[in-house]
Amino acid sequence: MEILTQKDTNISASPPKKSLSQWAIARKKFLKNKLALTSLIFLLFVAIISFLAPYITTADITRINIGEMSLEPSSKHWLGTDKAGRDVFTRLLYGGRISLLVGMSCTLFVIFLGTLIGSVAGYFGGTVDSLLMRFTDFILNFPFLVFVIVLNAILFGKVNGLWVLIGVISLLSWGGIARIVRSKILAEKENEYIIAAISIGCSPAKIIVKHLLPNVLSTIIVQATITFASMIVIESALSFLGFGVPQEIPSWGNMLDSAIEPDVLQFKLWIWMPPAILITITILSINFIGEGLKDAFNPKSRR
Repeated sequence: MEILTQKDTNISASPPKKSLSQWAIARKKFLKNKLALTSLIFLLFVAIISFLAPYITTADITRINIGEMSLEPSSKHWLGTDKAGRDVFTRLLYGGRISLLVGMSCTLFVIFLGTLIGSVAGYFGGTVDSLLMRFTDFILNFPFLVFVIVLNAILFGKVNGLWVLIGVISLLSWGGIARIVRSKILAEKENEYIIAAISIGCSPAKIIVKHLLPNVLSTIIVQATITFASMIVIESALSFLGFGVPQEIPSWGNMLDSAIEPDVLQFKLWIWMPPAILITITILSINFIGEGLKDAFNPKSRR
């Protein structure tokens, strides 16, 4: 009879090491990415102080004060005042609420529409795929800026301009997501577990929701971060041009509108520099987070 040593007994008795799931590996890799993690902390900080603006400052964001027009930064007004005598710091916080709200709302709508249309087109294929993709091509080639300007002119003052802006941007921005999701679904549905699910009579909706989408969720999350950054840029650009968020509602794009005047652009930097810097850093942070997520979900990258 073979005699086992104590060392052999301990080795044979030790349980096998449990392998990490894809999500656990991705989380571990993301936390090791210092740039992405710092960007996430910064973005959360900006979001928190923006949505807590009523508790941080009590200044009126709409009241025009002729006696305090274009004041330089001081102990009373940390970032100075704008051309209407409104506190820049207060408007910066409230503007962050609107810019982040528009960006997040548009991202959620875009991801939902793009995922829905892309998954349906990729799963069913054939005529359904052809029709949905031709409609997607139409959306991708639609004159976005012209439509926003026309719709803004038609509906101005009749409905809530902020939600009109969110709706228009969302309806015209889901095409790229739909194409990406469709391509992933087309590749994923050829796997054996999908064929098995079809053979036992699972409904298309159940197969898409419970089997296909969870396996392409990492791609959707990465695209969501990229879309979030794009939506903030679009809102800021449209508001800067006067076709975005209504002027009575502060946003980072509206605050940049003052930079059109040469006097403000050259000699009153405190009016437009804070929102410009915050937009730039926020966009960079979101992009760094997206790159971190992309690297975390990439199985070929170093662990």
